[in-house]
Amino acid sequence: MTEPAPVRPDDLVRAVEATLFAAEEPMSAEAISAHLGGANVRDALAELAATYAGRGVQLVERGKRWHFQTAPDLAHLLRREKEEVRRLSRAATEVLAIVAYHEPVSRAEIEAIRGVQTAKGTLDVLMEAGWVRIAGRREVPGRPVIYATTPDFLTHFGLESRRDLPGIDELRAAGLLDPVEDALAAALDGPDEAEGEDGGGDEEAADSESAD
Repeated sequence: MTEPAPVRPDDLVRAVEATLFAAEEPMSAEAISAHLGGANVRDALAELAATYAGRGVQLVERGKRWHFQTAPDLAHLLRREKEEVRRLSRAATEVLAIVAYHEPVSRAEIEAIRGVQTAKGTLDVLMEAGWVRIAGRREVPGRPVIYATTPDFLTHFGLESRRDLPGIDELRAAGLLDPVEDALAAALDGPDEAEGEDGGGDEEAADSESAD
C-alpha cells in the first residue's frame, strides 16, 4: 500500500480541517497525522480550534480525540420537535458514576461501594450505550474483569478528560445530591476495600434491579 504524500505546511491547516470534516467519528492527533503522511498536526489543530472558537460550529478535543460540534449555546435551535431521551435506571446511574470516578473497577468493587449486588444487565446497558468498556482483568486470584469509561462517555458529557469530572462539592452545590443517594455519595467520596469477585452483596438487590 502506497504511503500518503506529506502535506505541505501551507496547506496543513486546510488539510486537517477537511480530514476532520469528512471523518465519520472523532480522530486522535496521531490518526490525523497518519492520514496526512505523518505531518505534525498539533499546531494546525490548535489554530483551527482558535479559529472556530465562538462560532456556530466548534472544533473540540474530547478524550484525546478531535471533532467538530455545534456550539452548546445553540442546542435549543437544533432540537427536533420529538426527542428520543435515553434514560438510565437508578442502578445504571450509580454504576456509571462509580466506574467514572474509580476506573478501572471490577464488578465486586462496584458492589462493595454500592452495598448491593449489581445485575449483569446494568453493565450491559452501559456498554451498549457506548459509555463503559471492558478494560482487561485484575491480576488477582480469579482475575475478575475490570471496567472503564470510553471516549464516547467523555464526548457525550462534554468532558475533555476525567479530570474534568465534577467533585462532590460541585455536585452538592448544583443540587444534584439533594436528596443525596447513599450509593452515589459513597462513590464520589471514595471506595471501601472490595472483597473477592465472588463476594456477596445485599440480597435485596435482586429485586431492586430486576428491571435492568
